Amino acid sequence: MDYKAGKYKVSDLKLAADGRMKIEWAESRMPVMMALREKYFKTKPLKGYKIAGCLHVTKETAVLIETLKIAGAQVSWSGCNPLSTQDEIAAALAKNGIEIYAWHGQNVKDFYWSIEQTLRMKPNLTLDDGADLIFTVHNKFPQLIENIIGGTEETTTGVHRLRAMSAAKKLLYPVIAVNDAETKWDFDNVYGTGQSSLDGILRATSVLLAGKNFVVAGYGHCGKGCAMRAAGLGANVIVTEVKATAALKATLEGHTVMKMDDAAKIGDIFITATGIKDVIVDRHFRTMKDGAIICNTGHYDCEININHLAAFSKGKRTVRANNEEYTLKNGRKIYLLAQGRLVNLAAAEGHPSEVMDMSFANQFMSQLRLVNYDKKKMKVEPQVLDIPVEQDQEIAQIKLRTMGYKIDKLTDEQVAYMDDYSAGT
Repeated sequence: MDYKAGKYKVSDLKLAADGRMKIEWAESRMPVMMALREKYFKTKPLKGYKIAGCLHVTKETAVLIETLKIAGAQVSWSGCNPLSTQDEIAAALAKNGIEIYAWHGQNVKDFYWSIEQTLRMKPNLTLDDGADLIFTVHNKFPQLIENIIGGTEETTTGVHRLRAMSAAKKLLYPVIAVNDAETKWDFDNVYGTGQSSLDGILRATSVLLAGKNFVVAGYGHCGKGCAMRAAGLGANVIVTEVKATAALKATLEGHTVMKMDDAAKIGDIFITATGIKDVIVDRHFRTMKDGAIICNTGHYDCEININHLAAFSKGKRTVRANNEEYTLKNGRKIYLLAQGRLVNLAAAEGHPSEVMDMSFANQFMSQLRLVNYDKKKMKVEPQVLDIPVEQDQEIAQIKLRTMGYKIDKLTDEQVAYMDDYSAGT
């Protein structure tokens, strides 16, 4: 472990060269972020502002971090999941002078210690994925809030909890819901989660998906992406849901819908994507097939009740990287991937760079939006703020342009027609 107080704590600085090559690869696939660098590297609109970030340390995140730095910000970073940090990326960032505290395989104590180190700088802004940084500030370091002008939140679970916090009047500074941008959740959550989660499953198991019963718990954007990609590889997709409209969508998109109690008996591979705890519990383990594979792509590791699995097992061994074989008391075997953590990040590399390009452009522009509010001395009440439609469209336009596509534009007459309530049939 390489550690320099007040500077970094990473697994091994010798991995930096490998990490730098991967970051450069991501840069070549993230044209929107590169366009933002080109636009702001001279004016440095974030100069004088300190950003504490808590987000998966991947090559794509490194592009975001270094773009924030190029735009003038002072940045301090930690990983937002104990198993999602890529050690070579953390080393490359530390080598480049980024204050970072992140390494793969952290325990819970290490995880929160790392977050707390990022707060020593007394940030003006927070950038989060899962809201653990925001919760740490509110619960343990409320004295820092006076200096914080706002924050941003990356993921569905974090935004949901922050909205609940805001409704209870407990949120003490404004947070922009990056997850709710159309250019984030309709792309990152669907196409990113779908591809990277299946990538994680295949790396951890190398099984054939064609012909398997593939159970997706939750048919939100992330679950929809997993179902889409599993079906594309020939799996028979079964969806479990608690929301009637989501279940109905799944049926009309060609999937079978049933309760988890029934799916548990016939599923070959299970993936949870709900954001809710105890989706797969002891009664499900008792009826699963011998050789069933279970994994999670939700932010926290509580969707699969691993304590129940352990209690119903008489033995456990690691059979492959990120693949633990539990031998149940009834003799059957169940295979848990990535310890129930995010399978796409713990067992693979996370979302492809091309889709994170838009998500992280939203993060960058949202941080800039908060700074602009501060510079204009605008008072923003503590609440969860939406991404402006204009920002979504600007990011999509840049992305299309870099892909070589052009789209039509409404004429003035068409714009007027849309709002003309006197127009008849």
